[in-house]
Amino acid sequence: MQVGVGREQRAGERRVAATPDTVLQLTALGLNLLVESGAGTEAGFADAAFKEAGATVISDLPFEALDVLLHVRPLTPQATARLRPGTVTIGLASPGSELPTVRALAAGGITSFALELLPRISRAQSMDALSSQSLVSGYRAVLEAAVRYPRFFPLYMTAAGTIPPARVLVLGAGVAGLQAIGTAKRLGARVSANDIRAASADEVASMGGTFINLDLAAAEEGTGGYARALGEDRAARQRSLLAPHVAAADVLITTAAIPGRAAPLLVTTDMVTGMRAGSVVVDLAAESGGNVEGVIAGQDILVPVDGGSVTLVGLQDAASAMPSDASRLFARNVSNFLALITREGTVAPDFDDDVVAGTCLTHGGAVRHAPTAAALGGEA
Repeated sequence: MQVGVGREQRAGERRVAATPDTVLQLTALGLNLLVESGAGTEAGFADAAFKEAGATVISDLPFEALDVLLHVRPLTPQATARLRPGTVTIGLASPGSELPTVRALAAGGITSFALELLPRISRAQSMDALSSQSLVSGYRAVLEAAVRYPRFFPLYMTAAGTIPPARVLVLGAGVAGLQAIGTAKRLGARVSANDIRAASADEVASMGGTFINLDLAAAEEGTGGYARALGEDRAARQRSLLAPHVAAADVLITTAAIPGRAAPLLVTTDMVTGMRAGSVVVDLAAESGGNVEGVIAGQDILVPVDGGSVTLVGLQDAASAMPSDASRLFARNVSNFLALITREGTVAPDFDDDVVAGTCLTHGGAVRHAPTAAALGGEA
């Protein structure tokens, strides 16, 4: 069976859905890998390395001849139209925001697997692309904050005087938030964090952070371990209780996101203007609307405050900014999922498997993910 890996089409995307290591894994399963020339170049994987691993490198990927297409970012309707019925696609699909592509996938008879829909169970951890890419994003968010912050992160005691550590506040203690806590702590900052999930206090402490208890009744976990969205009254109370902690922070990193939905608003403009001049705010959820009011994905905004400004960073493509390691992790997630649905050199998904069924977006001309089907006005 022909498995294709193409150059990503989204501007700024530097990751690739396969690496030479995963080519070795997949060819051992009896699959033939076709890699478009240059697909891995920006991630540090040369065409020669793919060839050495057993892939065939070609100038243009023959979409019409593929049995399986591996991708990082969501496909376009135009790319989908080139696939023959029955083709299997595996990658991130962002179904909530890519409805035209979902419609095209279903209409074309494509069996598509969206890795963000993967059930968050122990058996599926090796395929969990959201977690692997959030790990990269959380790390990168701290680095982006550090280079913009006009002071040191760690405590320094010198003959010329003492420089206090930066105070970093992280909102959201999922994978990205916990990685941000650990990274800021390793850089020497004093780190505190908040999350509405009850289980997060111990997780924050395990990474060296101080948990901020807002005396807000803990939210239940939603599907997949994500917190349920708060009602507006509780959300407003949360923002009110967070305000003094935001004002005291030198660096604020927000990471709260719910797959397929707009990011919750955690920080208002008034809260940002209450911070000290020189402070930095990095919003990891900017691409899905943002946790911070007024954020724009891909832009730095200087918010005027007394004595200067606060830098509001709408972080975009955070994982793509570290394409080599992000690709290694993502490609392994993809290859592990493909291995799950491959039997004796043939890709044959078993829809009685909860992992396979839960990850499937479209199959047999239908949209199988109920929320997406509802958004399209159809039936799952």
